[in-house]
Amino acid sequence: MADQRVIVIGAGMGGLAAAADLARAGAQVTVCERAGGVGGKMRHVIAGGAAIDAGPTVFTMRWIFDGLFGDAGERLDDHLGLVPAKTLARHAWRQGGTLDLFADIARSADAIGAFAGPDEARAYLAFCAQSKDIYNTLAREFIAAERPSVAGLVARLGPRRMPDLWRTMPMRTLWNALGDHFRDPRLRQLFGRYATYVGASPWSAPATLMLIAHVEQDGVWLVRGGIHAVARAIQDLAQRHGAQFRFGAELQQILIERGRVAGVLLTNGERLPADAVVFNGDISALTDEARPVPVTAPRARSLSAVTWCLSARTSGFDLAHHNVFFAEDYRREFDTVFRQRGITDAPTVYLCAQDRGEAGSAQSGSPERLLALINAPADGDRAPLDAAAIADLSTRAFGLMQACGLTVTPVADPVVTTPSGFHALFPATGGALYGRANHGMMGSFARAGASGKVPGLYLAGGSVHPGPGIPMATMSGRLAAARLLADWAGGPERRRAIHIRSGLT
Repeated sequence: MADQRVIVIGAGMGGLAAAADLARAGAQVTVCERAGGVGGKMRHVIAGGAAIDAGPTVFTMRWIFDGLFGDAGERLDDHLGLVPAKTLARHAWRQGGTLDLFADIARSADAIGAFAGPDEARAYLAFCAQSKDIYNTLAREFIAAERPSVAGLVARLGPRRMPDLWRTMPMRTLWNALGDHFRDPRLRQLFGRYATYVGASPWSAPATLMLIAHVEQDGVWLVRGGIHAVARAIQDLAQRHGAQFRFGAELQQILIERGRVAGVLLTNGERLPADAVVFNGDISALTDEARPVPVTAPRARSLSAVTWCLSARTSGFDLAHHNVFFAEDYRREFDTVFRQRGITDAPTVYLCAQDRGEAGSAQSGSPERLLALINAPADGDRAPLDAAAIADLSTRAFGLMQACGLTVTPVADPVVTTPSGFHALFPATGGALYGRANHGMMGSFARAGASGKVPGLYLAGGSVHPGPGIPMATMSGRLAAARLLADWAGGPERRRAIHIRSGLT
């Protein structure tokens, strides 16, 4: 194994996890990253002199990370400061009403009862039970499986568990299924937002995404030092086992000789030979020769976003760490994005107040670090938004928060990222932040698995199975490493052993 050379392209969460597992197994691992540091979409932006997390902000499914470090004989808690979040998120509506969801289900039910009445509180408890049932059906047999397929899922579950699979409601949309539980449109709006966690519309995404509710109830953690610390901790783990990192090293071409991967060519003209390559980029950036699934068409792309990273003073609304501000017409928001390729007049605003919460240190009246985000179409490879359009979006987004009671007063100009900015950061995406949109019954099965089309090529990241998000992208890296090691070992036994040690029983 010590003579086997692996090049990992991209130091996002998938690439980092693959590098850690492969280096621990004894491979010579070199990670090439075009940016100046690790993290991929988990990037830092400096605004008003403060370092602000500018990408994913929710840390869940810590068993994946416990497994990654545990397999290396280490404890995650020795390398990351994780604080369980008591308040999952604070939600507010322009037409009135504020609702907190908590890690404690009974406490959330009480809050929902006070917000919308006892019938809705009982409906919430039934919703939680169903989301747990869906998660328990799919966690191992789909999420942690190497390659998604209907036949493979059915085979892994077996005949006795077919009723369990049917209860995941793959034929129904999330929005439709939420109507079975909630009469209050604000609650359907709140829980429909889970579709956006994978860059989809609740009117098109399958009801199986209800499992996200259980994922959050199973634990959301705040990370001391910011979410970017997760990427740095995995980088350190990989380096302790011998992985080398090269930054400012941009891929030009994956080299293929005699029908298999032979290395990579960088844009500076340097050729790096390799026995295998793990590609941690968007699947659409690969050539037809290497990509095992079709390129993602523009209208099949997931959501993009417009984000504002800023240091600001706030007043009028008691912020939690995670906050969501809603207008009234939720369906119009997604119709505008996915059908009209625009942004609705009053878009939902997600606001991460990074100095708030159990791990925060916000002081009254002092500037605090904020990330504001609205959904946008992934058309960043087309005409970019001009300054006037960005100013108008800022007025709309911050005006909605003002209508919900929050006043935001920046102390310096914000750093704004649009779909064209995300496209520049993540080539071939159009700015899509989640790969292919998870729409329709087959959306979850349209992603590539851990293997590329060419022998010696392996795939990781949010655009491949099991999908986007910090834990899922990390899992994809582990699956890619496990598949590579199984190929080198000559059979599936090695792959299964790695999965079991990762906590998948």
